[in-house]
Amino acid sequence: MSLLGLFFLFMYIGLSTIGGGLVAVSLMQQELVARSIISSEQFIAMIAVSESSPGPIGINMATYIGYELYGIWGSLVLTAGIVLPSLIVIILIARFTQSFQDAAPVKNTMYGLRAGAAGMIAAAAWNVLAVAVFTLPAFYASRRWTDLVDWKSAAVFCLFLLVQIRFQRLHPIFLIIAGAVIGLVLF
Repeated sequence: MSLLGLFFLFMYIGLSTIGGGLVAVSLMQQELVARSIISSEQFIAMIAVSESSPGPIGINMATYIGYELYGIWGSLVLTAGIVLPSLIVIILIARFTQSFQDAAPVKNTMYGLRAGAAGMIAAAAWNVLAVAVFTLPAFYASRRWTDLVDWKSAAVFCLFLLVQIRFQRLHPIFLIIAGAVIGLVLF
């Protein structure tokens, strides 16, 4: 896909992203992996790097994907593409929010948008989990249930899930460092 085509694709993703960066990541996965622009494995690696970098994950992903595909210009163009719709929409909303913030249709719309965004985030999480923990190729080859899950990865996933739920104020950098150390030792 051309750089201009990716710019418009990322504008679409930026415009469609209601609910945060993880929704953008889900849309990126749907659009880029389905079109074979990048592989699932590349995408998961990009998530890991983007999540461990400062800043919003959606913008980090756009920057990283742009760089991987088109170098520094790709980074700049895809980052602009994903940010521009939000910038325009927020400026427009800020101008009119005082007049309509208490209107029932506006509140009801937001409830629906939040629920939809939560579903999209859950789908993105499932897709990442499917690549990171489940070993479908090994399972299809052997047809043994014990080959369906990479048990080391599943244990690390469960550990990090429980730690994140229990210690919600724990800075993500500690989990990222712990994940790197565990990866070096365990795998």
